[in-house]
Amino acid sequence: MTTTMRKAEAKRLVDKMAADATWDDWIHEIYVREVIERGLADSQAGRTRHTDGDGSAPH
Repeated sequence: MTTTMRKAEAKRLVDKMAADATWDDWIHEIYVREVIERGLADSQAGRTRHTDGDGSAPH
């Protein structure tokens, strides 16, 4: 499931990053954005996993 980054979103990301950002910084920001968007999409679609409250998966 790959999402499309629109030009306006890409520009906001560019404007948010430090002037001396490295390629690794860019890749990390894009990765984090993708993971969050996938999690939100899964949650909205009801694809969630309940835990016992401590962050671990159920046994």
